[in-house]
Parts: sequence; structure tokens; C-alpha cells
Amino acid sequence: MFPFSRDDEDTFKILIATDIHLGYLEKDAIRGNDTYTTLDEILQCAKQNEVDFILLGGDLFHDNKPSRQCLHKCLTMLRKYCMGDSPVRFEILSDQKVNFNTTQFPWVNYQDENLNISIPVFSIHGNHDDPTGAEGLCALDLLSASGLVNHFGHSHSVEKIEISPILIQKGITKLALYGLGSIPDERLYRMFVNKQVSMLRPKEDQDGWFNLFTIHQNRSKHGPTNYIPEQFLDDFLDLVVWGHEHECLIKPTLNEQQLFYVSQPGSSVATSLSPGEATKKKIGLLRVKGRKMKLQEIPLKTVRQFFIEDVVLADHQDCFTPDTPHVTKKVEDYCFAKVTEMLDEAERERLGCRLTPEKPLIRLRVDYSGGFEAFNTSRFSQKFVDRVANPKDIIHFIRRREQKEIKDESSIDYGKLFKPTAVEGLRVEDLVKQYFEAAEQKVQLSLLTEQGMGKAIQEFVDKDEKEAIEELITYQLQKTQLHLQSRGVTTEQDIDAEVRLFKDSKKNTAEEEKDIQEAMNRAKAHRLERGDGDFADQDVSDVNMDSDEGSVPVAAPTRGRGRGSRGRGGRGRGRGATASEPKPAGRGRSQKSSTTSQSRSIFQAFQASSQKPSRTRATKSYTDEVIIDDSDEDIPVTKAARPPPKPSSSSSSSFSKYGSQSQSQSRGIAFEDSDDDEDDPFKAPTRR
Repeated sequence: MFPFSRDDEDTFKILIATDIHLGYLEKDAIRGNDTYTTLDEILQCAKQNEVDFILLGGDLFHDNKPSRQCLHKCLTMLRKYCMGDSPVRFEILSDQKVNFNTTQFPWVNYQDENLNISIPVFSIHGNHDDPTGAEGLCALDLLSASGLVNHFGHSHSVEKIEISPILIQKGITKLALYGLGSIPDERLYRMFVNKQVSMLRPKEDQDGWFNLFTIHQNRSKHGPTNYIPEQFLDDFLDLVVWGHEHECLIKPTLNEQQLFYVSQPGSSVATSLSPGEATKKKIGLLRVKGRKMKLQEIPLKTVRQFFIEDVVLADHQDCFTPDTPHVTKKVEDYCFAKVTEMLDEAERERLGCRLTPEKPLIRLRVDYSGGFEAFNTSRFSQKFVDRVANPKDIIHFIRRREQKEIKDESSIDYGKLFKPTAVEGLRVEDLVKQYFEAAEQKVQLSLLTEQGMGKAIQEFVDKDEKEAIEELITYQLQKTQLHLQSRGVTTEQDIDAEVRLFKDSKKNTAEEEKDIQEAMNRAKAHRLERGDGDFADQDVSDVNMDSDEGSVPVAAPTRGRGRGSRGRGGRGRGRGATASEPKPAGRGRSQKSSTTSQSRSIFQAFQASSQKPSRTRATKSYTDEVIIDDSDEDIPVTKAARPPPKPSSSSSSSFSKYGSQSQSQSRGIAFEDSDDDEDDPFKAPTRR
């Protein structure tokens, strides 16, 4: 037991919420006030718990241009709960002109002599209420100019991002609050890979600060670069509050690679009828003292209930089949019974909670694959008009595509999968991605990543780089062997597990891009050593690409991929070319390629790479010093000792700059689950 109480002069109390989406369906007769009611509950909870400040993770508003009614209700509630005579017990130490750079009043609102703020609100913008227009203003800037919200985390540059923290101190506890408003995921992903994102840290007493980061991006992978991997974030962070994802996963989870905790509060209102929205909505009360923290989960009582269930008609052969007489009527009756069961469950849960809205949201997803037919959903919905909040979209019919299971890699016909036919708009990378999607469960590469294999095959097909695949495999094999030797792994089972971890740790990182580029450079260097240079390596500015007449007095090239015979002037739009001028062969990709090399399959490339002997060359050491603690004792998580960062110049004399995935000094952060010992969150000492 620690000698201090839960809420003393050294303990920060922070209310955390994200994705409130004010104004969502505000014109709906039933659900129009849901978002306003929930925001009122959140602000009331903050006032009752006497928090130091409120932290919002983006998407306060649902629309980029909120209605006057929405703005009026928001301003009214913020003035009602956040203004008052209660003193603010923390101070800001950083340069506020840098922290709050979107307003003409660049200081925190509670220090404004014309305002009387009792609960400051700090918020980043989301993708729904993001800045637009030539001035780069958003709805949060209106609240900031009125003195009710402190808008931070707005990056004005699209080429380089420097995240400067708000340095806050309360007693002996020092908090560094970082924030980054929503940026298109593809652009931010590219900036992380190119090391164009840096986070500033105080130069003095870096290990004495609790580092809290708020971000509003895709956390789950929606595409190759349409998300932000957690390993992109700097490892000196202690807690990341992740907005934008609506599924409530508020309990902090430890990232095993970067050794920081991630909390995903989720939305406070269901904006789509999907399974992720069906989890119980919660907000968090974060307590921070020194380097220790605890997050208390607070369920929201005013959120409308949402129940979702899936029904696969083909799984109920005992009740009906596609050949059963009046099967459509029987399926409709079965769905009616299911919806009634969900309504009864909602009624039981609502007993004793008068704040919960009366009508729940109900969604029944019906898979009618296998010959069944859909019934009339409009007529079905009329039966529940007075009992549900969404009568128009209770039933959602889906039909799943049949997928053939791939049993083993030897049965895959690579010739069919990568057949050399020209498909409009289809790239080699798409074919590679389709292969990995089809072989996701049982057939996966152990050494190479999807991105690396796609790049190697693209070089092989587009540029006739015959050794691209072989060189990538050789390069990754050498690097993996060095990694295994450095870790001292001996057993076969441990080797498989370690190889998997090593490959996953490099996915979508700058290191992966560097490895791929190095392998491609090696393949090109070997080709040049043999004197097998091709027309593609020449300077295209020295070649006339406009004329489609004349011929080249060299061996006739093959057509390749169907793009090498006409060039750019194939339709007679040349710039003064005469008949005597030589005719270039398209873009010069097939000058020295033979017909056999052009028609070889991807599988043959793998076979050729396994038959050729490996080249003897000096190999770099890619191993890093890693300290592993195999102790099983139940003690606070402590970050492994890492070498200190190299000193670098900074835009501010009080900060040191850290790039993405930077190395930090040894440090530790203690976290305790809110489910145990509600009276004392600070039980475990910090271990170094």
C-alpha cells in the first residue's frame, strides 16, 4: 500500500473520450438527440469526478460543417459544465504559442483573464471535423476562439511533421501531452516510412515525464498503407489514446515491440450497424502519478442499446431447405422470432436503468447463400415500428462468395495464378495480393513479406530483372540467419517462431523498404557485372520517342508485354520526325530480352533461384543489441535498456528531436488494471 490517497495534489485525473459525433442523425425523430444526451452525460461525469481536464481524441462533430443547432447545443453544454470558480491545479511549462497555433489567442483557456474556466478541454480534430479551406479552419477552431476548447495537434505542413508536446506539471507529476490530428492514412504512412515525422522531447529529465499521445487514424489494416501500424510510433511513449476506431477496447493493452500501452475508447454513439459498434460504450478516467497510471472504465448509461446477430440459413437444414414448400414464409417467421428474442433481451438489460433510451437498435444479418430467396424487408419492418429505433434497416441480406480452400503450396498452379495475359487496370502487385489472400490461412511465406515479394515480381515482369526474386531470397536468408545466430536459437520449433516474429517485426517499416531496395540494387549490380545491360538503362532524353517510322539497325526486339513496338508517337503525333530517323522500341524494356525469358513463369523463377549457387560477398551485420527479461514474476512492465539517442539539433532549445521509431533511454511505466483494487491504483513500484 502506498501512503498517499487516490486523489492528492500530485495525481492527474483526466477524463478520456473519443468520437462523440455530435449532430449524427440530428433530424431523426427517434435518434436525433442521442449524441447530445451522451455528451451531457460525459461532461457531467467529468464535473462529478472533479477531473483536472478532459482529453478528446477527435470527431467531436459528425459533420465538417455542423448545423447551428449542433453548435448551439455544444456551446451551451461546454459553458454549463466547464466554466466555474473551481481552481485549476496544474500549470503549463511549454511554449503555448507552439502548442496552440490555430488561434489568435495562443494560450490555454483557463489562463485567459476574461474567462473563468474550471475544467479545461483539450482536443485534436478527427477526419469528420478536419480543417478545410484556404485558412485551414475546422469547427474546433470556433470553440477555441470562443475560449471553451483548447485545440492542439494541428499540423500545417504536408511535407514534415514535428509534434511538440504540451508540458504540464501538477505537484511532482510531469505530463507530456502529445497530439496529432487526423491526416489521410496513406499520406501519414508514407511520411512515417520516409522519416518525416518527429516527436520532440524535453532535453532535461526525459525519464521523469509521463508521455501521453493522442492520435486519430486507422488502427486496423484496411489496405497496404491505409492504416498506421503501432510500431511506427516512438517507443518512449507510455500511453497512446487511439481515436477513430469505434469499437470500445478501452482497457490498455501492451505493445510487445514498442513497450507502450494503447487504449482505444471507441465511439460514444453507434454511427453504423456493424459488430464493432455493438460493444458496450465506455469512457475512461485516467489517473497519473509520477510514472504510474491507472485507467478506470466508466460505462455510459445514456447510449442507445444495440444488438446484432448473424443467421446462416444453410445451417438450419432441419427447419427448411431451398426446396421446402413456402420456404420464404418460413424464413420470414424464423427471422421474426430472432428479432423478438433480441428485443426481449434488450428489455431485460434496460430494467433498472431509466437513462437508457426505450427503443433499441436491432440488426439481423441473414446469409441466404445456397439457393434461398430474400423476402420483403419493408413489410417485415412494419411489424416492429413501435419497438425499435431503426425499423427501416432491421434485416440485412448478405450472400457470401464461395472460396476454394488451398490445401498446400505444391497444389497451387502458379501458371494460372500469374498467367501472362494483359488485364486492364490489373498490376503485378494486385496478383501477389490475391495470392496471399487466397493462401492466408495455411500457405504463407516464412522469410519474405507481401510487399517484398510484390516488388521483386514487379522488377522481374516489368523490367526483366531476372535475378530480382533470387537476390531478395538470398538477401533475406542471410539476414535471418544472422538474426538467429545472434539470438542463439537452436531447436526447430524455436527457429520457426523466431523467424515469424522477425518477419512480422519488419512489416510496413522503413527497414523493410531499405532491405527490398538493397536486394534490387544487388540484382541490378550483378546484371551490369555480366555486361547484360539493356536499353532501359539509357537516358531516355537521348532517344526520339515521338516518331513511329523508320527502323533500328540492330537485332529485332521482342514485343515483351505488349508495350514496346509503337512508342509514344504511334498515332502520328510526332514532332517533325522524318522517315529516315530511327524508330525507338517503345519504352526500351525489351531490347535484349529473348522470347523464352519473356514467357517464363513465376514458378520457374523460383526453381532457377534454387538451382544457382549463392555468390560469395561480404555481408553486413544486421543484429541489434536486445535485452530480454524472461522473469515470470508479477511486477510492473519495465522497458528494456536501449542505447541513448544521438544528439541532434532542434527547433526549440528546450526539446530534443526524435524521429519515428527512435531509441530511448531505459525507463519503466507501471500500469494496473482497473478491475483489481479500486481503492488504490498505485500498488506496484517502478522497476528499472
